[in-house]
Amino acid sequence: MSFDTSRYAEIRPYNDKEIPSAIARLINDREFINAILRYRFKNYSLWLKNLMAPFMRMYLKIKWAKLTSVEAVQLEVKKHLSRTLKSTTDGVTFSGLDKLVQHKAYLFISNHRDITMDPALINYALHQFNHKTARIAIGDNLLKKSCATELMKLNKSFIVKRSAKGPREIMKVLSTLSSYIKHSLDTENSIWIAQKEGRAKDGNDFTDPAILKMFYIEGRKRKISFPEYIKSLRIIPVAISYENDPCDVAKACELYERSSKGSYKKGEFEDIESIVQGILGDKGKVHIAFGDIIDQVFKTPDQLAIEIDRQIYKNYKLFPINMLAAGRSCGKFEKDVYLKLQKKLESLPIGAHQYLLDSYANPVRNQKKQFNLGKVQFFIY
Repeated sequence: MSFDTSRYAEIRPYNDKEIPSAIARLINDREFINAILRYRFKNYSLWLKNLMAPFMRMYLKIKWAKLTSVEAVQLEVKKHLSRTLKSTTDGVTFSGLDKLVQHKAYLFISNHRDITMDPALINYALHQFNHKTARIAIGDNLLKKSCATELMKLNKSFIVKRSAKGPREIMKVLSTLSSYIKHSLDTENSIWIAQKEGRAKDGNDFTDPAILKMFYIEGRKRKISFPEYIKSLRIIPVAISYENDPCDVAKACELYERSSKGSYKKGEFEDIESIVQGILGDKGKVHIAFGDIIDQVFKTPDQLAIEIDRQIYKNYKLFPINMLAAGRSCGKFEKDVYLKLQKKLESLPIGAHQYLLDSYANPVRNQKKQFNLGKVQFFIY
């Protein structure tokens, strides 16, 4: 089947030919330069930062002159990510990568806890084991600034237009997205997408069947049955487990406010702050578990969602903090973990305490419920 790739122009990531001009636009973006200066030189006065702006542009122009392809950008991202993981984690481990076949494309569907780190860690794992990195689905709600769009599209991200209005426009957007995902897979480009829209702020990792229905729009157009089309996507569920969520307190505050006030008004730069906190905050131990390719027959999106959830909870690694938050013993770690939890709780209003505890306890409860376990084993390495 032939594809009209021009229909993907608005959502697809940049290709090799577009990289140099995109980098040039980014370097000349005043907001982008100001953001770097605010982060790198936070204790400097405003006038000095303004004075440094031209020098920062010149520095980036020289430093990024070698970035002339998607692969070059990926290697640069990997270099910075490796350095960041060394300073913000107590180790990152992987499992299940031996089941992947070289040069085959997969549709990775994972639980979603962190805006940037979830797909970054999956691509880091793929690169470490000599697999091609995946294209990343990202909502347009995170791309309010032009520099954010440039950065994401430079880093193999494609855009999910959540801002679409009206049934006709929404259907057009979903159809294009479904077609683009299939086109990517057919051209040996893996895809990462979260199991549902938005992060699981309460620790409940459940797949939204609406995501799976979106996948099948292209299959329906091709007159292929749901089970057959789903097999062709080569779906692999991925479980991402963080010992510590750097955004846990902020998430608990948001859930508490929604519950107590009926709504929550997000700050102008809140998404950016969450991205920065997720990248630079302490994550403790981290484990990325790749599940089994889904090749069974599932007649409906709801049945498929159950299987994705089963694999994610089967492979989700529980840490002592999960056990303690769920009211279970975590052995010799109990005192240290208790003190860490108490420190988090002390920074929150009393009404928000349970939301934070639940964010760590729900994976324990859901794993027990999923597999009817009497005693849940937690993860130590």
